[in-house]
Amino acid sequence: MKIALLGYTQSGKKTLFELLTGRVVPESRKPGEVVEGISSIQDTRVAGLSRLCDPKKTTYAENQYVLCPDVTETGTDRAWLDAARQCDLLCLVVRAFVSEEVYHPQGAVDAPRDLENLHTELIFADMELIERRLRRMDKEKRTGKSPGRPGEEDVLRRGMAALEEGTPLSALEVEDHEYEAVKSLDLLTFKPTLAVHNVSEEDVASDAGSRAVNVSCLLEREIMAIDDPAERTEYLSTYGLAESGLDRVNAAAYEALGLMSFYTVGPDEVRAWTIRKGSVAPVSGGKIHTDIERGFIRVEIMRYDDFVQLGSEKAVKDAGKTETRGRDYVIEDGDICHFLFNV
Repeated sequence: MKIALLGYTQSGKKTLFELLTGRVVPESRKPGEVVEGISSIQDTRVAGLSRLCDPKKTTYAENQYVLCPDVTETGTDRAWLDAARQCDLLCLVVRAFVSEEVYHPQGAVDAPRDLENLHTELIFADMELIERRLRRMDKEKRTGKSPGRPGEEDVLRRGMAALEEGTPLSALEVEDHEYEAVKSLDLLTFKPTLAVHNVSEEDVASDAGSRAVNVSCLLEREIMAIDDPAERTEYLSTYGLAESGLDRVNAAAYEALGLMSFYTVGPDEVRAWTIRKGSVAPVSGGKIHTDIERGFIRVEIMRYDDFVQLGSEKAVKDAGKTETRGRDYVIEDGDICHFLFNV
């Protein structure tokens, strides 16, 4: 899954990208160039299982971030569009702190205005794409060519009507087969969004609202400089925070994408595996290896709370707390799984 970091110049998205991924964006970066990086999701359950199992390796789930070019106004160079269309989640970064040392391209800081303008840009981009596609379909009809996929034109015309009212396509009621008809267009407002407010240190603990996160990039740099976990926790508490802004962004992105984790444990590795919520056992096992999905027999499940309480896989089994499930079992968030398969 790819997460696009989108925003106007001076919003803080480059700094956020560097903090999340640990990758420094080169000064030689060309205008319109995309930079990608990986961020580990600091899952306390993975850490807990690792302490109990003492494995050779501990692997956290990851988010893949894409630093897009600056969002530009409609009608100008819009290189950010191509990058955003290839992503699964649009993370809209807006500046919400005031500083005389950092200019704002709009003249004054106004996060709600910038967020609304970004949503408007997404809507305009989809309208332009749909309009071009409909014109092409009309031309194909006149020349006797196939008018596109079944249901495509109807969805696009309904979508255009919604966009003209300022409504994103994600609010449109479409059947699965209808979405498949337009999926290849990578329309932006079909994608989920997450707002990240780059705030001052004083405002970092305030309510960000629905599908939004407050982060102070300045504060995050200070937190990253603290090596001792206990000192870091204490420092966060002085701002009324239980976890860093980076952890909250990762968790919010995971949630916005409809993802969750299951785990595998053993002396060699404790690992978190990423799946979509509602995934059945064979599909989930396929994330580990395609052979598991192909030759799935059953899955043995341990609950995280049981494992932590009893202290080991053997203790869980001896207590009769292991469950055996078949191919229709829907994996639950936090399940510890052992898949049996044959190919």
